[in-house]
Amino acid sequence: MSQKYRVGIIGFAHMHINSVAAQFGDHPKVEMVACADTVPAKPELRDAPYTRGWNVENALSNIGISKFYEDYHEMLETETFDIIICCSENATHADVVEACAETGINVCVEKPMASSLSHALRMVRACQSANTKLVINWPATWSPGIRKAKELIDQGAIGQVIQVKWRGGHTGPLGPGATHAGVQESADQMTGTELGATWWHQVETGGGAMLDYCCYGSMLARWYIGQQALSATGMRANLNSQWGSADDNAAMIVQFPSALGLFEGSWTTLDHGVPTGPIVYGVTGTLILDSEGVRIERGQGKTSIHQHDPLPEGRQRISEEFIHHLETGDPLHQTLEMMFNLEIMAILDAGVRSTSSEKFERVNNSAWQIG
Repeated sequence: MSQKYRVGIIGFAHMHINSVAAQFGDHPKVEMVACADTVPAKPELRDAPYTRGWNVENALSNIGISKFYEDYHEMLETETFDIIICCSENATHADVVEACAETGINVCVEKPMASSLSHALRMVRACQSANTKLVINWPATWSPGIRKAKELIDQGAIGQVIQVKWRGGHTGPLGPGATHAGVQESADQMTGTELGATWWHQVETGGGAMLDYCCYGSMLARWYIGQQALSATGMRANLNSQWGSADDNAAMIVQFPSALGLFEGSWTTLDHGVPTGPIVYGVTGTLILDSEGVRIERGQGKTSIHQHDPLPEGRQRISEEFIHHLETGDPLHQTLEMMFNLEIMAILDAGVRSTSSEKFERVNNSAWQIG
């Protein structure tokens, strides 16, 4: 009989738990065992769709988890796990991963890796010391179009990459009309006071549009360009969410050795107004991911559309990929790898630091190197 993987959850702050947990719950080799939340910095005032209390109830009612612990440390001492899914607030990722590593448990953390590079380094060191696996899940990894774009770039379809642009925008994670994968409901109208009590709008818990959205740009630019960045400058602002301390709009400009990255994030946008994915400018063409496929423009009406290929059978979502890796030792998709994500976090961290220093911040400094 093939092994059953005992899976648990720590953290319900990030609503992506609804889709990620469902994917693990549907895997034939997974037994969903128990769950626990982290302790919020401030009590939330309301259980509405996608708030942490609502996410817990969804897991208990619809994903087949019967045990809930008030303290995740008690859960780790009481239960036996092979994998923990961590969807806590960004600022507690390091605490959760360290606790799991001490018990020899592998962890799947939802993007971004952490709220800071120093926290990401703690995670790496804990897992290296304990010889446990750490996977960082990106929804973008599971887009066939985003993977097709990488394939075309590597084939030289647009020549040397000069610039990668990414813009993500909506009305906020809990904003009016917001929908997220894994459940059918859309977000309720919440008051400013109610939204301000959630971790998303608190800077000290790793909330804000820069960490939420510019992380995607950091990942895609690092992956598509194939180089680590040199420096970054960032700007973030709270333009329409004064009941919270975190930014609701942000932008980053990142310098790579032979390219630039431009990333934008907004939580005040009804329609983000750009194609469904990144725009990549090369010396011989521009690559655009949109609803038709991967489109390459070469000027003067020279347009080609490239349809994406299906993802590999048995490795089409995070649960399959993680368990395949544990069983075969085959490499993870690059975007999920721990050390690759440390480089992504170094880019994002430089952009965040720049918002305070008001100058370009170095990315490739010795502080984040691990031997």
